[in-house]
Amino acid sequence: MKHWIIAACCVLGLAGCASDYIIATNDGQMLDSRDKPRLDENTGLLEYQDEEGRTKQIPQSDVRQIIER
Repeated sequence: MKHWIIAACCVLGLAGCASDYIIATNDGQMLDSRDKPRLDENTGLLEYQDEEGRTKQIPQSDVRQIIER
């Protein structure tokens, strides 16, 4: 029984760590991204999904660094 409780806690703990990347902007913001941000070549915008699953875009020139967790 204890093993099931420990396993359930581990699974729930890992589910909370969904953000894989952090986007650092020139103005000091830290944006969480679920997956690796990708550049839209047509618009020059960096596209990413926030922690709630919404697709967002930010100008590539506003991005200072992309950090993988």
